[in-house]
Amino acid sequence: MLGKQGHVARSNMDASFPEPSLYTIKAVAILDNDGERIIAKYFDDTFPTPKEQRAFEKNLFNKTHRANAEIIMLEGITCVYRSNVDLFFYVMGSSNENELILASVLNCLYDSVSQMLRKNVEKRALMDNLDGVFLAVDEIVDGGIILEADPNAVVQRVALRTEDVPLTEQTVAQLAEELPVSMLQVLQSAKEQIKWSLLK
Repeated sequence: MLGKQGHVARSNMDASFPEPSLYTIKAVAILDNDGERIIAKYFDDTFPTPKEQRAFEKNLFNKTHRANAEIIMLEGITCVYRSNVDLFFYVMGSSNENELILASVLNCLYDSVSQMLRKNVEKRALMDNLDGVFLAVDEIVDGGIILEADPNAVVQRVALRTEDVPLTEQTVAQLAEELPVSMLQVLQSAKEQIKWSLLK
């Protein structure tokens, strides 16, 4: 219906929906089969303290560890989840968030971890590659905003970021083996200059 100014009047139904936002994810968590936190990242202040976060995670685990469903509404939060062997993967959003969006983030997280662990998705393998899993979570969601939903792209980016090794004596020695003799002399000279400048 048109108002006096020629604008479309908002109906009562439109007023009840919140404004669209890029901040769709409230939290991402991976718990073990005892409900203990392995990874958890909260992106807003729904649960501001670690104590509240752990209490919510415990409650969430108790409600989901025996259920066959893939989604639950708990304390005003929509949670989608998936389990495998001894791990539970959770992605949480607001009560009015689209479950399909949350599920796409969950699937991306699970598939990325699965590729990184070479399909061996269990607690021990995850703990051995915890740094890569943290990087994957950071590549998928940042500050509650979904950055990536393609697990292949996430795994590629994680692989690139883990290859960014700091320069150490060992990497200098590896470089020295690969460099021609003239470059080796330049490198040795630079090393000597650094040593003498530190000794002064």
